Amino acid sequence: MHRIIVLDDIAQEGLDLLDAAEGVEYEIRKKLPADELRQALTEFDGAILRSGAKLTADVLAGNKRLKAIVRAGVGTDNIDKPAATRQGIVVMNTPAGNTVSTAEHAFALMLALSRNIAPAYQSLIEGRWDRKKYMGTQLAEKTLGIVGMGRIGREMASRAMAFDMNVIAFDPYLSDDQAALLGVQRAATLDELLPAIDYLTVHTPLTDQTRGLIGKDSLSKVKPGLRVINAARGGIYDVDALVEGLHSGQLGGVALDVYEDEPCTDSPLFGMPGVVCTPHLGASTEEAQTQVAVEGVHLLLNFLATGEIKHAVNVAALDPKTLEELRGFMDAAHRLGLLLSQWHGGGVDTVRLTFRGEIAGKDCKLLTNAFCVGLLERALDDEINIINAEVMLRERGIELREEKHHEMGAFASSISATVDGGDRSVTAGATLLGHNMPRLVVLDGHRLESYLDGNLLVFSHQDVPGIIGRVGTVFGQHNVNIAQMAVGRSSDQPGGSAIGVLNLDGLPAAEALDAVRAIEAIDHACVVQLPPVGQLPKWLQ
Repeated sequence: MHRIIVLDDIAQEGLDLLDAAEGVEYEIRKKLPADELRQALTEFDGAILRSGAKLTADVLAGNKRLKAIVRAGVGTDNIDKPAATRQGIVVMNTPAGNTVSTAEHAFALMLALSRNIAPAYQSLIEGRWDRKKYMGTQLAEKTLGIVGMGRIGREMASRAMAFDMNVIAFDPYLSDDQAALLGVQRAATLDELLPAIDYLTVHTPLTDQTRGLIGKDSLSKVKPGLRVINAARGGIYDVDALVEGLHSGQLGGVALDVYEDEPCTDSPLFGMPGVVCTPHLGASTEEAQTQVAVEGVHLLLNFLATGEIKHAVNVAALDPKTLEELRGFMDAAHRLGLLLSQWHGGGVDTVRLTFRGEIAGKDCKLLTNAFCVGLLERALDDEINIINAEVMLRERGIELREEKHHEMGAFASSISATVDGGDRSVTAGATLLGHNMPRLVVLDGHRLESYLDGNLLVFSHQDVPGIIGRVGTVFGQHNVNIAQMAVGRSSDQPGGSAIGVLNLDGLPAAEALDAVRAIEAIDHACVVQLPPVGQLPKWLQ
């Protein structure tokens, strides 16, 4: 008999499924103090919750019975996932349940901005009939810019096209072929997108790369009167820049459903003309709540009955021997994915992975998933790990191919990967020295040996004298220390093409990078950020 605890209110349809399940009993225990919650969790095999209950490290500490936690919703911030992983507890969520509701709410905000619905209604409440004051704008034939083409972004695109809008999308993992299938125009960069649009909506995770993504610099590049919507994550828009944009007329309207700090009842935007805000209502529909409850219960019941794991946001329990045996190569594969995602820098159509030598006889699926985590983790809204990485890669229309060759090459074991998309194809290979020292051994046909950690400057160049010295001079002038250096040629003969990889003690300023790119013999250069030496992702610790 499996026992399940329900910690928050969930839709009745979810409870009906629990009532009908054989071999399962459940209890509803809501709003428990931390001490009681910790004790209660030791009595159950599975838990389902929403955003109310807080499963902290202290609450989960020492639990030897609980096997799975399901969040009936997307966000899992109220669950200490590293603590759950250390306890061998699988954490799952329901990422698709609120997709349509969130997209509909973002679209409703866009309509409210266009037709001044909130202030027009307020004028009636105040006894005024101001038809001329609230002249609106139709959506048809306007251009919507979408940043982030995951589930919600794609739903927004389909609705916009139904309203006869043009759609331009920017997503680093959206290829031209995928954009064509979706019926949208692909922008290669955010800067390319911004001047061409009348409305902007974002559907990305909040990361170091997307925090403040839309700020003063971005808004200086848009057409006057741009209307912006955010139903994704607070912090992606710079609120001060939005206020300034409204005052200057650069922005024609702002609609927000999310805020950097929630609950939010005080913002400089509240009360400004051209602003409509709601208190994080994106998923607040009866249908969404029913869907996440039903999906969440199914996840928990299937796991307890068969061990099936779906939509996991932390690593599932793995055989300790297998994990220990593959940890070093899983780390190398993850770093290889991170490197290629940044070195390629565009939409991806195809990924080809080759495992050679002794490693080809191991469980390469774990290595594939570790690589996919690295390739995708900086671009997706969902939490990604070795459980869900391959599925999410395929869901984005990216073809994944795997090959195994048991004969050894230059190393006893190696992993190589080719990433194709747009007009760019990049290839890299890695191996492991000892048990825990990943090394880059080939990049785009150039053999070298480079550390796979920290901040890297990767640059392709012509094999002529003086290049390394000139790069070193630039970094010396900008106070950037070079810790390690590796250079590889495409052949044994001088004078062809070459690639350099520098390990840097800090990130170079934009001016330093521009100066490197300005060196005549350098074809392409970019900074690649990898985890520090020895730092493993949470799912490998």
